[in-house]
Amino acid sequence: MKVMRVLIIDDERAAREELKRALLNYPLFQVVGEAQNADEARMEIQSRKPDLIFLDIQMPGESGFELLASLPEVPEVIFTTAFDQYAVQAFEVNALDYLMKPIRDERFAKALERVTEHRKKKEAENASLSSDRTIFIKDGERCHFVKLKEVYLIESMDNYARLYFGDQKAFLKTSLNQLNERLDETMFFRISRTHIINLNYIKEIFPMPKGKLRIGLSTGEILDVSDRQSVKFKLINGV
Repeated sequence: MKVMRVLIIDDERAAREELKRALLNYPLFQVVGEAQNADEARMEIQSRKPDLIFLDIQMPGESGFELLASLPEVPEVIFTTAFDQYAVQAFEVNALDYLMKPIRDERFAKALERVTEHRKKKEAENASLSSDRTIFIKDGERCHFVKLKEVYLIESMDNYARLYFGDQKAFLKTSLNQLNERLDETMFFRISRTHIINLNYIKEIFPMPKGKLRIGLSTGEILDVSDRQSVKFKLINGV
């Protein structure tokens, strides 16, 4: 498992130091920064890109919950607090754990074990999808077993991806960004914010004004390639 980047957010210096000392015993967790309030935390999260944050709930200004609500992307979270009345709310925002101060060593170890297992599961789920891989899609009452190499177009639909294969289409509960990270880049290419195409289904490539491209698939779709991805496509394919 890769080393996890950790950010500690707590208005009490002693509490931050205690967590840093405790984490020294766990080499898979690397402290990359700390913050004492929500404003500092936002800047640190943006610049440090932590995988995990230890987050106090009651802080001057915004609370830990208000901080999370303001983030476009939320890292994994372990709450650390002296108050037990927030436990239900903490798990409603998908926190991995909720530690009461003062934090006992055995309880801290159990929390990090939970984080480790969660990360291993996510890494397994995010493993690269080979073109010969068959995926299972449950779309409403219908179920599909689809070989990825038979998928010719993938379209973003909010937090879902719509896959086109044969004369059918089905929704997969994943974002286009998440799916793009796992697909075989020798077969699939993201042409825009909303579309990924299977390169083997390209029939025609049309040059457009200002260096942009338009691609025709053998299945009949005509799709525009964004400015940036047009440049990338030309570099990769020598167009």
